[in-house]
Amino acid sequence: MDAQRAQEIAASPVMAHVTHNGAQVYIQRVNEQDGTASIYHLEQPEIQQEVPVHSLKEH
Repeated sequence: MDAQRAQEIAASPVMAHVTHNGAQVYIQRVNEQDGTASIYHLEQPEIQQEVPVHSLKEH
């Protein structure tokens, strides 16, 4: 996924089906300069991660 699409998903009120390493995640915010996204896995919302945007997949 590219940073612009990740930003669109993060800003949208509609929940998109996005995964990171096979687990469904929620994108909280995107840092386009660094090419990273702040995410959390839907099954573990208490664990926030900063990951490369290119590691996210939209289904």
